[in-house]
Amino acid sequence: MKIRTIIIEDEEPARILLKNFLSSFSEIEFSGEFADGFSGLKAINEMKPDLIFLDIQMPKLTGFEILELTEHKPVIIFTTAYDQYAIKAFEANATDYLLKPFTRERFGEAVEKAIKKLKNNDNEEKNIKSVLKTMDEKPELISRIAIRSGSKIHVISADDMVYIEADGDYVKIHIKDASYLKEKTMKFFESHLDPKQFIRIHRSYIVNVNMIQRLEYYDKENYVAVLKNNIQLKVSSSGYKMLRDALKL
Repeated sequence: MKIRTIIIEDEEPARILLKNFLSSFSEIEFSGEFADGFSGLKAINEMKPDLIFLDIQMPKLTGFEILELTEHKPVIIFTTAYDQYAIKAFEANATDYLLKPFTRERFGEAVEKAIKKLKNNDNEEKNIKSVLKTMDEKPELISRIAIRSGSKIHVISADDMVYIEADGDYVKIHIKDASYLKEKTMKFFESHLDPKQFIRIHRSYIVNVNMIQRLEYYDKENYVAVLKNNIQLKVSSSGYKMLRDALKL
């Protein structure tokens, strides 16, 4: 049985090199190449390949955003320039990667490992989830978030987020005229959004301070934040102190 394989990589020379190296493996059935995250994600969900060569830094959607959004979980071989946190995530979870530039020999080792995984029916979904969890710990601020809503993918700028609300195992991200569920924690957003712009005002809410119209006294030293769209959010005592400092009240 042939191993259906696709390449998702924005650099044409890298795609050419990968195809050239792949031609040495009779087990591989090359099924297509894709130069951006959106077309790559669509291909994964429609073609359901067995093996993917996936670049991390790409236009439209990154490799990690693709993994968050895809329903089909194939075996992945990442291709990347040096990224200490990404490599830490791969090595911690037995997920293979090719560090650019890579040799034919190193490529062959990665493919043989992938073939072995497929023959053994290893649970790659568990590895992928672990990689994403490790990457969530990367101390880096985000400027956007990618969300699947039905068959559509939305890439939302942090500046467009009005507030974020806890919703069970998910969070609900509210923008001007819509809201979307995302399987992330409040802690993730609290630590990865710009703390000068986003404040955890309550255990249930993180608010974009640029979207606040005013603070109003509620009762017994409790306050609510009234947003520019007139939504009112409860403010805890610690949240009130942080808001006062941020808004210079």
